[in-house]
Amino acid sequence: MGQATIRRVAPSDPDVATLLDEYFSDRAATWAGEGLGYQRRPANLSEGVILLVDVDGSTAGIGGLRHVPSDSGSWWEVKHMYIRPAARRSGLGRALIDALEAEARRLGATDLVLDTHHSLVAAVSLYEGAGFRATEAFNDNPNATRWFRKPLLPRP
Repeated sequence: MGQATIRRVAPSDPDVATLLDEYFSDRAATWAGEGLGYQRRPANLSEGVILLVDVDGSTAGIGGLRHVPSDSGSWWEVKHMYIRPAARRSGLGRALIDALEAEARRLGATDLVLDTHHSLVAAVSLYEGAGFRATEAFNDNPNATRWFRKPLLPRP
């Protein structure tokens, strides 16, 4: 894997639509849920943050943040985190989750939350390795079976 950079982009960036389409297509094709098929539910990230991962000038991944209502602080949710298959298992996922956490801290987040499906074993491992712990459901996402939370304590 070559030189990786992570950049913040506007929702209108053409790479955003391309990568989100790939993300939703990948989830639908590999869906291991019971009952209904994968339900495409794009998050509104227009008020949040979108980060793209580039490797040697080619876009390799995406991740977003959006504010979610909470009575116990300022919660930001990780949404649509996706690394293209050819770039997986290279450390880019960890770099992206770390960059999303840094953005959440910059925005004053007290907690970072996310949901996922139990069949996404590599994703669950990534999140747990980044300090996320299982928590109660904070949304009604029909595609999710696991919810995670990471308190963000101020760093000196």
